[in-house]
Amino acid sequence: MNGAVSGGVPFLSLQRICGMGIDIVEISRIREKINNNRAFLKRVFTDEELKYSLGKKNQYQRLAVRFAAKEAVWKAVGLKGLALKDIAIVKAPGGQPGIACRDARAAGLRFQLSLTHSNDYAAAIVIAMREADK
Repeated sequence: MNGAVSGGVPFLSLQRICGMGIDIVEISRIREKINNNRAFLKRVFTDEELKYSLGKKNQYQRLAVRFAAKEAVWKAVGLKGLALKDIAIVKAPGGQPGIACRDARAAGLRFQLSLTHSNDYAAAIVIAMREADK
């Protein structure tokens, strides 16, 4: 995947916050979308995300929290036409969740990401940062 994987970027570095996004999803809504329209999976999620999530005991929570994260990234960067599939939720080098964005318009952005889910809801918050002017 092209684009930098970002996660765990120190806040004390020379970063300037340029956007923030949050999203919460009902897991039952994602389960229903998947069960009624399997094309939804291929339209929204990368092959790596599907491999990580499908077939696991909590597959719907895994997919729902990734969907929430993609929506939060979309809100944070505010790029019209940014496809959800161009936003990948990945493991950053330290094992924490990170974001890889394949859209060239997001080049130079770094992200902070926090994910959470229960049996019923999945949520994500994203802070988008750009290197501060020196």
